[in-house]
Amino acid sequence: MLQKIKIDKELVRERFCRTLRSYGGNAVVQKTMAVELAEMICREEPSCRFNRVLEVGSGSGAFMAELLSRCTVKSYYANDLVEESNLCVLKVRDRFPLDEFHFLAGDIECRDELPSALDLVASNATLQWLDDLDDFFRTMSDHLNPEGILAFSTFSTSNMQEITSIEDVGLLYHSLGELEILAGRHFDLIVSKEDEQRLEFSSPEAVLHHIRQTGVNGLQRRSWTKSRYQHFVTEYSRLFSCENGVYLTYHPVYCCL
Repeated sequence: MLQKIKIDKELVRERFCRTLRSYGGNAVVQKTMAVELAEMICREEPSCRFNRVLEVGSGSGAFMAELLSRCTVKSYYANDLVEESNLCVLKVRDRFPLDEFHFLAGDIECRDELPSALDLVASNATLQWLDDLDDFFRTMSDHLNPEGILAFSTFSTSNMQEITSIEDVGLLYHSLGELEILAGRHFDLIVSKEDEQRLEFSSPEAVLHHIRQTGVNGLQRRSWTKSRYQHFVTEYSRLFSCENGVYLTYHPVYCCL
């Protein structure tokens, strides 16, 4: 029986802080998602011009780079749970002609003050870590201009299903339909889609290394005993083998509202 656990935001912060340097080189799916999300935004706003933009979950700056390489933005507000993300996004910021840049450290669900009159709120591969999506969508609608856009990518129900089937613990992922309903309470849906990608690895050990290097293991403070580790490796090889070793499923979804 899969155990859905309450997200420990401090643990999430610690894990992502530890992997900021390795994230960019290992988060290949999230990089692809950043490109697709930026392209989706440009399709819905062909002028590719925004006065005020808020990004939720700026991380290593991958999405920021993709957006700013396509769009003209005057004021950019980058938020991340990990304060050290500021060092990454400042490097991106220096490559583009922004009038203003502000970094907003901390949990987006707990911030009392957010920029208003926004033209775009965007978030790549982050919303799965939030506790209350309905409240998040309500808050963003309050801070967007009437014609403003909310665009996000996140993960859905098949995401990392191989891990959860063995470990019996995982995030509570929403289906695309559920996300459309939640966001639709506060926005008019423009476009949405989903995808499924399988990454192949040489071994279960390589899968675990990939997860550690991307910080997405911020679910439990639980050590890997020898027996637990051996069980994981044996079961993963038995259940999820492929021609090149083993595979891991990612299930991205995209919405523009």
